[in-house]
Amino acid sequence: MIQKLRVTVDGKSYDVTVEIPDEPGAVSPTVPPRPVSAPSQPRPSLPVAGHGAAAPGEVPSPMAGRVVAILVKPGQQVKEGDPMLTVEAMKMNTAVTAPKAGQVAEILTTIGAAVEEGQVLARIQV
Repeated sequence: MIQKLRVTVDGKSYDVTVEIPDEPGAVSPTVPPRPVSAPSQPRPSLPVAGHGAAAPGEVPSPMAGRVVAILVKPGQQVKEGDPMLTVEAMKMNTAVTAPKAGQVAEILTTIGAAVEEGQVLARIQV
């Protein structure tokens, strides 16, 4: 079924034509959508296989993604909160920061590498 509608966006009206499928199970435009309920309690985050909780001095990836920048070198001193790497996920860059002050002992990844959430990307010697 083809239906003409007037839609107002930010105070400006538009005349649009929409096609509503006539197939079984299709939602009728007169039936309001069912409410979606949120879970009653947040689900705990599960460790990624092979990547348990970070040990002291380990710098884990906060998410799955791709390493787009390495901002430190082994031997470099960092303070807690200093940016060390950048991970991109869904076209969004996230800074991976030093969890504590110390000297960068090693970088365990390369630019362009795919990483998993919780994967250790670097180690800091305190």
